[in-house]
Amino acid sequence: MSRIGKLPIKLPDTVNINFINKNEINIKSKLGEMNYIYPDCLDVVSDNGQIVVKRKDQSRESSKMQGLYRSLISNSVVGLDQKFEKVLELQGVGYRAQVSGNSINLNLGYSHPVILQIPKDLTVLVETNTVIKISGFNKETVGLFASQIRDIRPPEPYKGKGVRYRDEVILRKAGKSGK
Repeated sequence: MSRIGKLPIKLPDTVNINFINKNEINIKSKLGEMNYIYPDCLDVVSDNGQIVVKRKDQSRESSKMQGLYRSLISNSVVGLDQKFEKVLELQGVGYRAQVSGNSINLNLGYSHPVILQIPKDLTVLVETNTVIKISGFNKETVGLFASQIRDIRPPEPYKGKGVRYRDEVILRKAGKSGK
């Protein structure tokens, strides 16, 4: 039994929901829009300002799908109402970032700068050359782009140099012990 799937989703005034086909839902606001096609074992119903995801049968598969699609729809409603945001910090001598057009230029201690294309539905801001703020309405693309930047130079355990999330704690190791 899915405990998350049973919870109703509160619909803010800024977000509109439309049922396109039998199994397709469109969620729209001033920030953007998202579409979901949910499986036949589920029913998505709108009740007085709330969205409820219901199962048509009591199988284990429909229980899993109920929780999954309830979370996906809830994340898109929250993201279209107020954007998701990830903050990355660059830690190291000479590490810096710049945004130019629709790409981000990262100097992370390699012999060459790393240039990444910013996805079209994301906003990337660089503050003080070492702080990168990534925001957007789709939680998946915000997290994916932040992890792609972090994977270029993950933080190392000895000095802590690298790209880290703002709230991330790096477990530090002791270096060589002198004799």
